[in-house]
Amino acid sequence: MTLLLTTPGDPAPWLKALKTHMPQRKVHLWGQTDAATLAQIPYALVWRPPADFFDGLAGLKAIFNLGAGVDALLTHPALPANVPIVRIVDGGMAAQMADYALYGVLHVHRHFDTLADQQKRCVWADPGICEPAETRVGILGLGALGLGVIEKLRPFGFPLSGWSRSLRAIEGVQTYAGAESLPAFLATCDVLIVLLPLTDDTRNLLSAERLALLPEGASLINLARGALVDEAALLDRLNSGALRFALLDVFHTEPLPQDHPFWSHSRVILTPHASAATLPGPAIAQIAANIAAFERGEPMVGVVDRARGY
Repeated sequence: MTLLLTTPGDPAPWLKALKTHMPQRKVHLWGQTDAATLAQIPYALVWRPPADFFDGLAGLKAIFNLGAGVDALLTHPALPANVPIVRIVDGGMAAQMADYALYGVLHVHRHFDTLADQQKRCVWADPGICEPAETRVGILGLGALGLGVIEKLRPFGFPLSGWSRSLRAIEGVQTYAGAESLPAFLATCDVLIVLLPLTDDTRNLLSAERLALLPEGASLINLARGALVDEAALLDRLNSGALRFALLDVFHTEPLPQDHPFWSHSRVILTPHASAATLPGPAIAQIAANIAAFERGEPMVGVVDRARGY
C-alpha cells in the first residue's frame, strides 16, 4: 500500500519517520508522482495541501492531517466529501504547549511584565511576590492540549478552571461547559489560556463583550488560532489597561503585517506561531497505528467530525 505526502517544510524528517514506523509502505511526494500512481493511492498525509492536491486521487480512503488543527484543511475547495479526515491528537505538541503556557503564567505571576517596563524606565522597585492562590488560571478548551497544560500547571498551586463545549470532570479543576456558563468562567480568569479549535461556533468567541467579562487586570495567552479573538477589541482592552498583558502566538493574518500594533505594544509579547510543532516521530507512529486499525476494520483515533470542525 502506498502513501502520498506533503509536509510543512523539509520532508526529510517525515520520510525518516515513515521509514521507521511504516517501512513496508511506499511513499510518494506530492508533485513528483504520475497520474496513474495518484489514482491508486489510498492514504494522504497532508499539511495545508495546495489547491490541486486532491486532483486525480480517485482511490483515496483516508486523509491524515499532520497537526491538531484542521480548520485550513476543512476549507479546502476540493476536499473529498466522503473520505474520513484524521487529525494528530498530540504528536508531541502537548508538552511543548504546556511549557509555553507555563512561561506565560509565570511571566504574569512573578510580575516580569512589570519588571521589563521598569527596566526600560531605569526604575529600581520590587513589585513583590503574591501567593499562587492569588493567580487564577483558566483554560479555554479541554482537549489533549488543554489537559496537558493543566498537568503542567497543577504542581504550582494556581487555582485552575476550564471550559469546554460539554462538561468534563477533572480532579482539582473547576469545570464549566456550554455557552451559558462562559461568562461565569471568564469572570474567574486572572490568566486566560486559549486552546480551542477554530470552528464556525468559536470564531470571534472572545468578542469585545466577552473580553470585558475578564477581571480587571487579567492577562490573555492565545496558543490556538488568532480568529478566536477579536483583535481590535483586544487592542482596546490593552490600551485602556483593562487587560494587563497578552502573550500571543497566533493571529488573524499570518505572518503578522509589519505595521500591526501588536509588534510594538508595551503590553504584548508575540511569537510567530511557534508555541509547538508536530514532531514527525510521534505523529507518524500515531498515523501508522490508525492505518493498521483502519485496515482491520477498527475505529481510528482522532477522526474529525466535519460538522463540529474538529
